[in-house]
Amino acid sequence: MSEPNIKVTNFDNALSRLKEGIAKYDESDDLLRDGVIQRFVFTFELAWKTLKAVFEYEGLTGLNSPKTVLREAFAAELIKDDELWLSMLSDRNSTAHIYNEQLAIEICHNIQAKYAIALVNLLEEIKIRLGE
Repeated sequence: MSEPNIKVTNFDNALSRLKEGIAKYDESDDLLRDGVIQRFVFTFELAWKTLKAVFEYEGLTGLNSPKTVLREAFAAELIKDDELWLSMLSDRNSTAHIYNEQLAIEICHNIQAKYAIALVNLLEEIKIRLGE
């Protein structure tokens, strides 16, 4: 199995776990909210690193940050809304550096309302690109 295929499998598994967390999420449970956010962070990391592996497999090197990978993915039409993905990156960064309950609530809402479906769509696009 090639490096991108291994990354796709890991991304797929993480995304499944994120969807499980979202399905169990109850707004009154801070612990579940924090779990959904942590699963989002992990899934987002795997998403951009999977994209990077796909691009490297295709011969494109030098993409070393999430932002450059996301811009290339937008140019390659693997993602449709670059602003949404940059917002995801910003929210991922926010969760890593501070903890603010209101921000956590907003990020969890974004995960449920926008980010999860964008991650699902990306996974489908990558699988198509790799011929899976």
